[in-house]
Amino acid sequence: MARTPSAIQDLNNQARWRLLSYFSWYRLIVAGFFFGVMLLSSRPLNIGSQEPRLFLWTSGIYVILSIVALVGETRWRKAFDLQLSAQVMADIICLTLMLYASGGAKSGMAMMLIVVLVGAALVGQGRLVLFYAAAASLLLLAEQAWRVAFLQGDAGDFFYTGLTCIGLFGSAIAARLLANRMIANEELARRRGIELADQLRINERVIRDMQDGVLVVDVEGSVRQCNPRARALLGCTLAHPRSLEDFSPLLAEEFRLRKTRGIESERVIQVPWTGRDVRVRFLPPGEGGNALIFVEDVGRLQQEARQVKLAALGRLTANLAHEIRNPLSAISHAAELLADEPPGKGVERLTRIIIDNAQRLNRLVSEVVELGRRDRVNPETIELGEFFRHYLDERSLQDAGSAERIAIEVPAGRFVRFDRGHLHRIIANLLDNALRYASQSRGAVRVWFEESPAQDRLSLHIVDDGKGIDETERDRVFEPFFTTRSSGTGLGLYIARELCEANGARLFLLENAPGAHFCISFAPFRNETAETSVQA
Repeated sequence: MARTPSAIQDLNNQARWRLLSYFSWYRLIVAGFFFGVMLLSSRPLNIGSQEPRLFLWTSGIYVILSIVALVGETRWRKAFDLQLSAQVMADIICLTLMLYASGGAKSGMAMMLIVVLVGAALVGQGRLVLFYAAAASLLLLAEQAWRVAFLQGDAGDFFYTGLTCIGLFGSAIAARLLANRMIANEELARRRGIELADQLRINERVIRDMQDGVLVVDVEGSVRQCNPRARALLGCTLAHPRSLEDFSPLLAEEFRLRKTRGIESERVIQVPWTGRDVRVRFLPPGEGGNALIFVEDVGRLQQEARQVKLAALGRLTANLAHEIRNPLSAISHAAELLADEPPGKGVERLTRIIIDNAQRLNRLVSEVVELGRRDRVNPETIELGEFFRHYLDERSLQDAGSAERIAIEVPAGRFVRFDRGHLHRIIANLLDNALRYASQSRGAVRVWFEESPAQDRLSLHIVDDGKGIDETERDRVFEPFFTTRSSGTGLGLYIARELCEANGARLFLLENAPGAHFCISFAPFRNETAETSVQA
């Protein structure tokens, strides 16, 4: 998420106060070290050699001021520059007094002033650092002048003091330049961070909403990242999948074979449980060792191609249905009149031809109209066992023999969410096709229900004992107007699949077992009414 300017300013202020806190801790450690050495050491030392008592009291006051400064900046985070300046001036005064007590600039205590100036420049981002250097230089010169005037010091020591002052100004200027460079780099890093955060947010949204699945996989086959579309296409219902094995064992095996090739490759595989065909594209690992796997729904691509191809066909069929109905009624009426003529073989043959063609035209028009109604879905909760009982009762009234050839193996209490009229049309079409090619024996067509709790899928299988569908025709059975019967329209299976997709289900053709084997995979459905009653 991108930060607002006020939030960024707050972060910068917090960083400055944190640096000042570190600087205060350094000051406290140095003061405590000097105070402890003078207090506990019984041997003469170089520090405080001239005025040991003054050095001891000054270092003690330095410790107290450091503690007060540390507590003050923790409790009262206001006036940053004022607090920093007060602390630096306290450092300069205390260190100058300790330098005087140690014998002057030759004692080496002046180096501590350089550390203070550099630290102040970095913490205060270069502000007032030249003022601090000037104040330290004046105090050093004043200390040397006092030493020469009242302590018979050597006037030549002014040369060393002057060099020390030049060093203070040089360090202050260098620290100021370094602080400015640090500020520029910090601003650049902040802008780059904002741009990177925006880019990551955009990329995450694009990847999450894209129609193709994306998997980021390391060399060991562990999934580092995946988008929701990849989980949906591969049928993964695990809350936290860790490896490609959790998505698809076949996909994991393909990755192991291709990860060392160093070239981009692809393959179409079938996902278990859902039966969906997906095109998987493997991109070789980069310098970081992570590889990209793109998962593309072949069915969606085919559907898009069909939609483009059928766009013009839809307009044509709409006009076709309107134009056919008018002459159709005239043909049927003429056939009825012809039937009233004196009987004869020629009249009967012509009458039968007219009636058969009229019925075929009527079926064609009905299926075209049904195709146009696929988007008019009125879903309801359907108990499959009860649905098939009513369906067999209706079929028994029309053709008792065909009803006896159907064996229904659907247990009670299995619910789906579907448009009842659409489901009736789909089942009727699939059973008509199965009965047409099945034997005349009892139970030649089997209908059974399968449930997979692990994948949260419900499926209905319809299979006959016929010779099955030839391999050369399997890829075309769902194409519109494809039929192997002279009297067929070729729209039955196409409409059945379209109606399934309109209701969130999918219709598949599986391997012959031994006859044609169709499977309807329903969308997951929770029977909230039944669960509520059980909980009650």
